[in-house]
Amino acid sequence: MTTSFDYTPPGLAQGVPGPVRRRHVFYLPGYDPEGSSRYRMLFVRELARYAKRFGEPKRTVSGANLSADGLVQSWRVAGQPATQGAETTYDVLLWDDIVRDDFRRRRPVSVALLVFGTLQTIVSGLMLRFYRLNWKYGNVILYPLVMVLLLALCTLAIAAFVHAHLGTAFGHSLGWPLWVTLPAGLLIGLAWIKAMEAFLNRIFFWQLLNDWVFNWQHGQGRRPDYERRLEAFAGHVLARCTALAASDPLDEILILGHSSGALSAVEVTARVLARDPHLGTGATTLALVTLGSGLPLVAMQGMAKGLRCEIASLVTSQRLVWADFQAPQDWMNFPGFNPVVHLTLDLQGRTVANPLVRSARFREIISTETYRKVRWRPFRMHFQFLLANDRRGYYDFFAMTLGPQRLRERALDPVLPGPVSTDPASPNPAFPNPALPNPGSPSPGSPGACPSTPLAS
Repeated sequence: MTTSFDYTPPGLAQGVPGPVRRRHVFYLPGYDPEGSSRYRMLFVRELARYAKRFGEPKRTVSGANLSADGLVQSWRVAGQPATQGAETTYDVLLWDDIVRDDFRRRRPVSVALLVFGTLQTIVSGLMLRFYRLNWKYGNVILYPLVMVLLLALCTLAIAAFVHAHLGTAFGHSLGWPLWVTLPAGLLIGLAWIKAMEAFLNRIFFWQLLNDWVFNWQHGQGRRPDYERRLEAFAGHVLARCTALAASDPLDEILILGHSSGALSAVEVTARVLARDPHLGTGATTLALVTLGSGLPLVAMQGMAKGLRCEIASLVTSQRLVWADFQAPQDWMNFPGFNPVVHLTLDLQGRTVANPLVRSARFREIISTETYRKVRWRPFRMHFQFLLANDRRGYYDFFAMTLGPQRLRERALDPVLPGPVSTDPASPNPAFPNPALPNPGSPSPGSPGACPSTPLAS
């Protein structure tokens, strides 16, 4: 079954034969102040639920190691012969310290940035384009601004009430002057907002406010801290791939990003390919996966020319396969978005080879009971991309990251995971097309160099 927005590019690279025995995943989390503590715990918990739900053998997961610079958290998942599960090493590329710095910014500054950025987006017509792609995400973007306006009105109402009961305008006996009652009212109003801090956090007000400000700033080229982190990530990926190639070559390298991390994954992948002309040209498959992406939030901004150039280099590259999974049920992605269609990209006459755009088909993999519980919980639905399925289905996070199929075959012709014969003489049902053609030797050159993004001062 396909959806109306499924898309297979005409120049999709040929497959590399053979199953995946060893895989390395570079995972980029979204805009999350708790990235260093959340994702391994989530991975281990959901993998255990996955094994129990589908009757698969448990996989051994090693402890987490943190790199000396604190930017990479790593662990290893043992292979599973009974299901031909690949031995997978997992590197989480961390930038939650940058997010925490945003949360520590003075609140009036954050609110001012939100108001300015949102008004600019509305006036430029970009907000309307977001609404046309996904009206739910449009509402999520406007939600912090609406909340700011409501909080401001409530603060003014409290200030007016205090002034009326402390001043002389209504004949009260206290008779305090205006220059005392008005500041007192405003301070009490602001104290009321401070007292609501826990509630505002529960309704994700500051999370969504800072997230939108970050995306707006990044699109304007005003996040030098994030740009430096992307360069560090690209350096780590290249160093890791070089070391692994020298010791024990991999079958697949998977760069995977969720939510805002999908944008990070795109940027890191483009920089890695630009630096290493040989990566993705041999027997080791290079794959990029974007899940529930908010890519348009930055890529559609007029100032984001460098990002659009990087996207164009990936769209026309034969050195990797890029699969973009979307979900109409997810409020915080853009189902139907295709960079080839919706972005103005300079492809320089080259054939479109990426991305494979696919629906994650949440309605098929989430039980009816679960769906009823989570359909109005945007963050829970948004994280479904990383959770264990309720049912076997086309989209399967753990089959994609731990299973024997390469990403290209997983997206084009997925096979439901399960016990398979380990006898080499018998047909392997997990790979119905074992004799794939040789992919040849794609040109190692980088198709078109993107200008470097200047760092804002």
